[in-house]
Amino acid sequence: MTIHHEPGEGRPLARRFRDFLIIGIAVAVVVADQLSKAWVRRNLLLGVPWDPLPWLRPVLSFTYVTNQGAAFGMFPQLRAVYPLIALTVLGVLFFFFRGLAASGWIPTIGLGLLLGGTLGNNIIDRLWHGFVTDFIDFNFWPMHDWPVFNVADSSIVVGVCILTGYLLFLEEPRAATPAQDNLPAAGEGTAAAGVPAAGAGPSAPPEGS
Repeated sequence: MTIHHEPGEGRPLARRFRDFLIIGIAVAVVVADQLSKAWVRRNLLLGVPWDPLPWLRPVLSFTYVTNQGAAFGMFPQLRAVYPLIALTVLGVLFFFFRGLAASGWIPTIGLGLLLGGTLGNNIIDRLWHGFVTDFIDFNFWPMHDWPVFNVADSSIVVGVCILTGYLLFLEEPRAATPAQDNLPAAGEGTAAAGVPAAGAGPSAPPEGS
Protein backbone atom coordinates (compact mmCIF):
# COMPACT_ATOMS: atom_id res chain seq x y z
CA MET A 1 0.00 0.00 0.00
CA THR A 2 1.34 3.41 -0.95
CA ILE A 3 1.29 6.08 1.78
CA HIS A 4 1.19 9.70 0.64
CA HIS A 5 2.54 12.25 3.11
CA GLU A 6 1.14 15.77 3.28
CA PRO A 7 3.63 18.65 3.09
CA GLY A 8 5.17 19.22 6.50
CA GLU A 9 4.00 15.85 7.86
CA GLY A 10 6.62 14.04 9.89
CA ARG A 11 8.41 17.30 10.75
CA PRO A 12 6.92 18.31 14.11
CA LEU A 13 9.97 20.39 15.07
CA ALA A 14 9.72 22.51 11.92
CA ARG A 15 5.99 22.96 12.47
CA ARG A 16 6.56 23.94 16.09
CA PHE A 17 9.27 26.41 15.10
CA ARG A 18 6.90 28.05 12.62
CA ASP A 19 4.27 28.33 15.34
CA PHE A 20 6.81 30.07 17.58
CA LEU A 21 7.78 32.34 14.67
CA ILE A 22 4.14 33.33 14.11
CA ILE A 23 3.77 34.17 17.80
CA GLY A 24 7.12 35.99 17.86
CA ILE A 25 6.23 38.20 14.88
CA ALA A 26 2.80 38.93 16.37
CA VAL A 27 4.33 39.88 19.73
CA ALA A 28 6.89 42.15 18.04
CA VAL A 29 4.12 43.92 16.11
CA VAL A 30 2.01 44.37 19.26
CA VAL A 31 4.97 45.76 21.23
CA ALA A 32 5.97 48.21 18.48
CA ASP A 33 2.34 49.24 17.96
CA GLN A 34 1.54 49.80 21.64
CA LEU A 35 4.79 51.60 22.45
CA SER A 36 4.38 53.99 19.51
CA LYS A 37 0.76 54.72 20.46
CA ALA A 38 1.68 55.31 24.10
CA TRP A 39 4.39 57.78 23.04
CA VAL A 40 1.93 59.60 20.76
CA ARG A 41 -0.73 59.90 23.47
CA ARG A 42 1.85 61.20 25.92
CA ASN A 43 3.71 63.67 23.74
CA LEU A 44 1.46 64.92 20.93
CA LEU A 45 -1.55 67.20 20.97
CA LEU A 46 -4.76 65.81 19.55
CA GLY A 47 -5.21 66.83 15.93
CA VAL A 48 -1.96 68.85 15.71
CA PRO A 49 0.57 67.58 13.11
CA TRP A 50 4.16 67.14 14.23
CA ASP A 51 7.13 66.78 11.91
CA PRO A 52 9.91 64.60 13.40
CA LEU A 53 12.32 65.82 10.70
CA PRO A 54 11.83 69.01 8.64
CA TRP A 55 12.87 67.35 5.39
CA LEU A 56 10.36 64.55 6.00
CA ARG A 57 7.35 66.90 6.09
CA PRO A 58 6.49 66.58 2.36
CA VAL A 59 6.27 62.82 2.87
CA LEU A 60 4.58 62.31 6.24
CA SER A 61 3.77 63.85 9.59
CA PHE A 62 2.69 62.46 12.93
CA THR A 63 -0.87 63.57 13.65
CA TYR A 64 -2.53 62.24 16.80
CA VAL A 65 -6.16 61.26 16.12
CA THR A 66 -8.51 58.80 17.78
CA ASN A 67 -10.46 56.26 15.78
CA GLN A 68 -13.54 54.33 16.87
CA GLY A 69 -14.04 52.67 13.48
CA ALA A 70 -12.29 49.83 11.70
CA ALA A 71 -8.94 50.10 9.97
CA PHE A 72 -8.31 53.61 8.61
CA GLY A 73 -11.42 54.89 10.44
CA MET A 74 -14.03 53.01 8.42
CA PHE A 75 -17.51 52.19 9.82
CA PRO A 76 -17.28 53.88 13.25
CA GLN A 77 -20.96 53.05 13.91
CA LEU A 78 -20.02 49.40 14.36
CA ARG A 79 -17.42 50.00 17.08
CA ALA A 80 -19.34 48.02 19.72
CA VAL A 81 -19.01 44.76 17.77
CA TYR A 82 -15.39 45.13 16.60
CA PRO A 83 -13.87 43.15 19.51
CA LEU A 84 -16.24 40.26 18.75
CA ILE A 85 -15.39 40.47 15.05
CA ALA A 86 -11.69 40.50 15.92
CA LEU A 87 -12.03 37.35 18.06
CA THR A 88 -13.83 35.63 15.17
CA VAL A 89 -11.09 36.70 12.77
CA LEU A 90 -8.42 35.35 15.12
CA GLY A 91 -10.20 31.99 15.22
CA VAL A 92 -10.32 31.87 11.42
CA LEU A 93 -6.65 32.79 11.25
CA PHE A 94 -5.60 29.93 13.51
CA PHE A 95 -7.79 27.25 11.98
CA PHE A 96 -7.29 28.16 8.33
CA PHE A 97 -3.95 29.89 7.84
CA ARG A 98 -2.06 27.86 10.45
CA GLY A 99 -2.21 24.87 8.12
CA LEU A 100 -1.08 27.09 5.26
CA ALA A 101 1.87 28.32 7.30
CA ALA A 102 3.22 24.77 7.44
CA SER A 103 3.88 24.97 3.70
CA GLY A 104 6.53 27.70 3.83
CA TRP A 105 8.08 30.74 5.48
CA ILE A 106 6.22 33.34 3.43
CA PRO A 107 2.72 32.52 4.77
CA THR A 108 4.22 32.16 8.25
CA ILE A 109 5.44 35.78 8.16
CA GLY A 110 2.16 36.99 6.69
CA LEU A 111 0.13 35.24 9.36
CA GLY A 112 2.31 36.67 12.15
CA LEU A 113 1.86 40.21 10.82
CA LEU A 114 -1.89 39.78 10.44
CA LEU A 115 -2.25 38.30 13.91
CA GLY A 116 -0.18 41.05 15.56
CA GLY A 117 -2.08 43.84 13.81
CA THR A 118 -5.45 42.36 14.76
CA LEU A 119 -4.42 42.00 18.39
CA GLY A 120 -2.98 45.52 18.56
CA ASN A 121 -5.90 47.42 17.08
CA ASN A 122 -9.03 45.43 17.71
CA ILE A 123 -8.35 43.68 21.01
CA ILE A 124 -5.95 45.73 23.13
CA ASP A 125 -6.91 49.24 22.01
CA ARG A 126 -10.67 48.78 21.95
CA LEU A 127 -10.97 46.80 25.16
CA TRP A 128 -8.37 48.82 27.09
CA HIS A 129 -8.86 52.38 25.77
CA GLY A 130 -12.21 52.23 23.98
CA PHE A 131 -10.66 53.70 20.82
CA VAL A 132 -7.71 53.23 18.47
CA THR A 133 -4.81 55.69 18.37
CA ASP A 134 -3.69 56.69 14.87
CA PHE A 135 -0.78 58.97 14.01
CA ILE A 136 0.91 58.17 10.65
CA ASP A 137 -0.24 60.87 8.23
CA PHE A 138 0.89 60.88 4.59
CA ASN A 139 1.39 64.29 2.97
CA PHE A 140 2.31 63.39 -0.62
CA TRP A 141 0.01 62.94 -3.61
CA PRO A 142 -2.02 60.79 -4.10
CA MET A 143 -1.89 59.66 -0.44
CA HIS A 144 -2.44 63.08 1.17
CA ASP A 145 -6.17 62.31 1.60
CA TRP A 146 -5.51 58.81 2.96
CA PRO A 147 -6.83 58.30 6.52
CA VAL A 148 -4.35 58.53 9.37
CA PHE A 149 -3.24 55.06 10.48
CA ASN A 150 -0.85 53.23 12.82
CA VAL A 151 1.65 50.38 13.00
CA ALA A 152 -1.05 47.73 13.48
CA ASP A 153 -2.93 48.93 10.38
CA SER A 154 0.27 48.68 8.36
CA SER A 155 0.92 45.19 9.72
CA ILE A 156 -2.58 44.02 8.77
CA VAL A 157 -2.30 45.39 5.22
CA VAL A 158 1.17 43.90 4.64
CA GLY A 159 0.09 40.55 6.11
CA VAL A 160 -3.01 40.38 3.90
CA CYS A 161 -0.95 41.26 0.82
CA ILE A 162 1.63 38.57 1.62
CA LEU A 163 -1.00 35.86 2.17
CA THR A 164 -3.02 36.88 -0.89
CA GLY A 165 0.05 36.99 -3.11
CA TYR A 166 1.17 33.60 -1.83
CA LEU A 167 -2.23 32.00 -2.46
CA LEU A 168 -2.51 33.50 -5.95
CA PHE A 169 1.01 33.15 -7.29
CA LEU A 170 3.32 31.03 -5.14
CA GLU A 171 1.38 28.15 -3.62
CA GLU A 172 1.97 24.92 -5.50
CA PRO A 173 -1.23 22.99 -6.20
CA ARG A 174 -1.35 19.58 -4.62
CA ALA A 175 -0.88 16.89 -7.21
CA ALA A 176 -3.90 14.64 -7.56
CA THR A 177 -3.10 10.98 -6.97
CA PRO A 178 -4.69 8.84 -9.68
CA ALA A 179 -6.54 5.76 -8.51
CA GLN A 180 -4.47 3.64 -10.89
CA ASP A 181 -1.38 4.20 -8.72
CA ASN A 182 -2.76 1.86 -6.10
CA LEU A 183 -3.95 -0.83 -8.57
CA PRO A 184 -1.74 -3.87 -9.30
CA ALA A 185 -0.07 -4.07 -12.66
CA ALA A 186 -1.50 -6.39 -15.28
CA GLY A 187 -1.01 -9.95 -14.13
CA GLU A 188 0.56 -8.89 -10.81
CA GLY A 189 -2.41 -9.75 -8.63
CA THR A 190 -3.23 -13.03 -10.37
CA ALA A 191 0.38 -14.12 -10.32
CA ALA A 192 0.53 -13.46 -6.59
CA ALA A 193 -2.52 -15.68 -6.14
CA GLY A 194 -0.93 -18.53 -8.14
CA VAL A 195 -3.13 -17.99 -11.20
CA PRO A 196 -1.20 -17.61 -14.45
CA ALA A 197 -1.56 -14.27 -16.19
CA ALA A 198 -3.40 -14.04 -19.48
CA GLY A 199 -1.25 -15.26 -22.36
CA ALA A 200 1.21 -17.08 -20.10
CA GLY A 201 2.00 -20.73 -20.88
CA PRO A 202 1.04 -23.60 -18.59
CA SER A 203 2.93 -23.71 -15.36
CA ALA A 204 5.64 -26.32 -14.94
CA PRO A 205 4.51 -29.46 -13.11
CA PRO A 206 5.84 -29.85 -9.60
CA GLU A 207 9.01 -31.83 -9.14
CA GLY A 208 8.65 -35.52 -8.51
CA SER A 209 5.32 -35.88 -10.34
